[in-house]
Amino acid sequence: MNTANALDLREKATAILRENDRGHYTVPTKGLYPFQWNWDSCLTALGLAQIDEARGWLEVETLFAHQWPDGMVPHIVFHVDDDGYFPGPDIWQTNRPTPTSGITQPAVAGFAVRRLYERAQDKSLAEQKAKALLPLIDRWHRWFFTNRDPHNEGLVAILHPWESGRDNAIDWDDALERVPTEGIQPYSRRDLLHADATHRPTQAQYDRYLWLLEHFRRLSWDNSKLHEASPFKVVDPGFNAVLLRSCQDLAVLAEALDEKEIARRNRDFAKRGLLAMEGLWSDEYGQYLCRDRVTGDLVESLSVAGILAAFASIPPSRAEELVHRIEQLSTRSHFLVASHDPADPRFDGKRYWRGPAWLIINYLIADGLTHANQIDMAARLQKTSLDLIEKSGFAEYYDPLSGEPLGGGSFTWTAAMVLQFLREEHPA
Repeated sequence: MNTANALDLREKATAILRENDRGHYTVPTKGLYPFQWNWDSCLTALGLAQIDEARGWLEVETLFAHQWPDGMVPHIVFHVDDDGYFPGPDIWQTNRPTPTSGITQPAVAGFAVRRLYERAQDKSLAEQKAKALLPLIDRWHRWFFTNRDPHNEGLVAILHPWESGRDNAIDWDDALERVPTEGIQPYSRRDLLHADATHRPTQAQYDRYLWLLEHFRRLSWDNSKLHEASPFKVVDPGFNAVLLRSCQDLAVLAEALDEKEIARRNRDFAKRGLLAMEGLWSDEYGQYLCRDRVTGDLVESLSVAGILAAFASIPPSRAEELVHRIEQLSTRSHFLVASHDPADPRFDGKRYWRGPAWLIINYLIADGLTHANQIDMAARLQKTSLDLIEKSGFAEYYDPLSGEPLGGGSFTWTAAMVLQFLREEHPA
């Protein structure tokens, strides 16, 4: 990309971040998502820091200001009243000082904070902010392995599809069949007021999402009970890769800040988890697969989660095999990386996480492949991502076959990832 085009994209991305900035947090986009989302904010902070370092730190600080007493960081913080989103705080009923949801999201904060720290121009501010956030992120990591890995397997389970960040992925279909739909309270979805219904999760899926929510609510959101009580328990390789990479990054940051115990603990989490990841590898499919913790079986669903595993420090041979897997996918779609293999008859290029490509996933995969010295594929993912932006603007996600923009527009973390890709291609 030439310098003029890069400058134009940088200006547009910056304008979107400012448009969606609410002072101490950002919203993903107006209307569809009017609150603060967990991993959105952590990744958005990387883009914000390119504009204003203090503002980038504040984004993460605001999220962790709403950490639960047990260490969980919720996936939504409801800073304002807005009845345009469902389910809102009246449905979650988590009884927090500022209302939040009762579940979590991919733990990308350790990665984000290390990157903010190492790229900071204001070293004094970075040290102050990182020292304050370090024990909070460590508490969150400990929460995961205490509450979502109760048998010390080394990997954690998600208990609700929303926790994965990949809400309606094909990976969850079989496990969701165990989730009842009877007895849920009547509800009215708000997402369909802002987005095409054919691009969103189905009503049957939403019914099961709500049943799980109401089931956990009846247990008073007691995280010591939810794993055992949930009929939906899935070990997601992408979710775990994000957590394990954040543990590794937090350990490096803790060493730099002379917090030896935090460093040791998080290195141990990462070491155990990376060994356990091998149990999710499929020679047959050449990628990692989810495991249904209820049945113990690997889930035959070729989603991008098995490629997102590259974000962690997987063995070099596995990273090389994942490059081959991406090359296979590139023969089936014009833009990378489809969130599900287009060869699967269940693939839907326009429906949320059942096919579309997402820039945040491309960025995380590219970062992992860069660390694995798979430079050519990382550069290819960067190029296809910026090609999507030039073709279709700053959408929430894209049809990988046509590049059609889908979901919300002027999307915050898409803009933040563009700034990250441009930083790599055109350093300031």
